[in-house]
Amino acid sequence: MNRRQILLGAAAAAGSIPGSADASIKGSAMPLWKWSATDLAEAIRARKITSREATASALQRVASVNGRLNAIVEHLDEEALAAADNADRAVRNGEPLGLLHGVPVTTKINVDYKGHATTDGAIALKDNIALEDSSPVRNLRRAGAVIIGRTNVPTFSSRWFTENDLYGRTFNPWSRAITPGGSSGGASSAVASGMGALAHGNDIAGSVRYPAYACGVTSIRPSMGRVPARTSTGKSLAQSLFLVEGVLGRTVADIKLGFAALAADDPGDPWWTPAPLEFPGAGRPTRVALYAGGKTYRPDASVGASLDRAAKALRDAGYMVDEVDLPHFEEAANLWYELAINEDRQPAGASRDVGGDRRLNRMMDSVDKITPVLDRHGFATAIARRNAICAEWDLFFQHYPLVLLPNSWVAPFEWEHDQVGPEGMREVLREQSPQLVTPLLGVPGLSVPTGLVSGIPSGVQLLARRFREDRCFVAASIIERAHPMPTPVDPV
Repeated sequence: MNRRQILLGAAAAAGSIPGSADASIKGSAMPLWKWSATDLAEAIRARKITSREATASALQRVASVNGRLNAIVEHLDEEALAAADNADRAVRNGEPLGLLHGVPVTTKINVDYKGHATTDGAIALKDNIALEDSSPVRNLRRAGAVIIGRTNVPTFSSRWFTENDLYGRTFNPWSRAITPGGSSGGASSAVASGMGALAHGNDIAGSVRYPAYACGVTSIRPSMGRVPARTSTGKSLAQSLFLVEGVLGRTVADIKLGFAALAADDPGDPWWTPAPLEFPGAGRPTRVALYAGGKTYRPDASVGASLDRAAKALRDAGYMVDEVDLPHFEEAANLWYELAINEDRQPAGASRDVGGDRRLNRMMDSVDKITPVLDRHGFATAIARRNAICAEWDLFFQHYPLVLLPNSWVAPFEWEHDQVGPEGMREVLREQSPQLVTPLLGVPGLSVPTGLVSGIPSGVQLLARRFREDRCFVAASIIERAHPMPTPVDPV
């Protein structure tokens, strides 16, 4: 028996999870790892359960299923149990409690966690020890969350498939044949299977929305500038415009709670904006622009059916849903990768050349071949065009405060779908255009499931004007009630 098994055994003995504690809220002896983050936080605050009980239950779930999924690649059992004990002590002492006080969560291994390696899934970074916590880790701790582990990513977090030469492949709990998404594939696989009530993720090209879609959970990609992300080296221009920190969970209420925790101020990020979390009238039905591809894209049957189900749920709740075209949609998607890839071609962005694995390099070589080369003037012109498109969308949101569209034009990818050469990769980027338009615009994007199709998750994406995450949460809750998902799920 290894140290981790001994530790978990002791945790279970010291923090057993009695049926009466579960029954006091849920009416049954459902194990705590199945509980939502919202219910856990409320029960811990009310002293109906302890954080140690919740954390021990989550760790036992990790021990039970992570071997089949490889979602969590760094285990923090001892630190987590100590943090849980501190959380329980704070409750007993009547101290102020944060939004996620005592709730077990995971964080992605591409953000700094003091004293541990920020590997970003790359062998070259296996000894890259962080000197301080990143903003999302700090804000989760300030909210009282208990971090139980760190989740897997693709090499340099640069694919929609979570596998790398350092940790190996992460599996989707619904099917080993399809990707769990990327780059937050470890996060989505973990939360979908009950390994933590919430999972931190980040998104520059769909990295929280696509994994949520693939694993049947919900996620929020906040507006640019909404969640602080202080760095010691600073961000490039494309990173500043496109990269945000977000959260994945099993319910809309949970990601709303996690979003509020992450959005707290953390001085040092000049892009962070102290915008209200909610605005007046967010709960009232409004006009919704449904985008089903127009004359440009043809969604798979499962994708079209998901849009129909979501649109019906919203109409039944009083929303006015019109099928329309969106401003410069295809151009916006192409502009995203022209800006991102050209910036990555610069020496400062060429880290993938040092220790990037063969799958990443093959995919990036294909993208390089199909992406026009921009000189300094061309890059500046592209930024100006991006700003003009954003302005048109801002006006569009005046008439349609919500947009309903797919996460992808096709069902979740099977493995190796991006190992297909330049022309094949052009089609992949076309299929993933809904993932690219959202960061180009800097607006919030929420991924919510719409049920299962032949045993595989399906879902839709909601967009709103910048800082109007509140509208997305309300609409997503309506879709969620109409199409509940049976998560957490036992891995196949």
